[in-house]
Amino acid sequence: MTLKKSILLIVLILLIDQISKIYIKTHFSLQESVQVFEWFKIYFIENDGMAWGTKISDFVSFIDDRTAKVVLTLFRVVAILGIGYWLYDAAKKKSPKVLIFAIALIFAGALGNIIDSVFYGVLFSDSFGQIASFLPETGGYDNLLHGKVVDMLYFPLWKGDLPNWIPFYGGEHFIFFNPVFNIADMAISTGFIMLIVFNKRAFPKK
Repeated sequence: MTLKKSILLIVLILLIDQISKIYIKTHFSLQESVQVFEWFKIYFIENDGMAWGTKISDFVSFIDDRTAKVVLTLFRVVAILGIGYWLYDAAKKKSPKVLIFAIALIFAGALGNIIDSVFYGVLFSDSFGQIASFLPETGGYDNLLHGKVVDMLYFPLWKGDLPNWIPFYGGEHFIFFNPVFNIADMAISTGFIMLIVFNKRAFPKK
């Protein structure tokens, strides 16, 4: 897989990711949902932190949420530069196709979420209780680097009460699969799964 094909894949994923996010942001208010199937919803939420909504300030108490947000966004930018170099180096060395493909997926997904974190705060108005507008005259809902990642894909495949004999969670109401995510998250997860499943093909021993 050449670098040119990798770039085309990245551009395609970015387009799908950003078009879906912009559509949701400009057609849904926060926490509004549409039932597509019994096991699938379009459910609009915004993620201000890392995976599962975790924030750096949850672990480092002396950093406030806004500072932690900037640190996280800058870390993501540095990480994407590293992933980009990894992709370039792998393509230049003609590494296995599965490795290049997986890195391209991870890069595209990471870049898609970085765009939200860096720019969405100044590009959109707030979605709380209303549908956001693009480039509002009164300004965006926050400053540069303080944007929130748009999530909308929700797959509650099973809902029910767990049996009482299950330790810790017995008798509680449980939903599988509960996280809400986006196209960028799917690309990142797929890339990592490929690296795990096809590890020997991606990193052959010389």
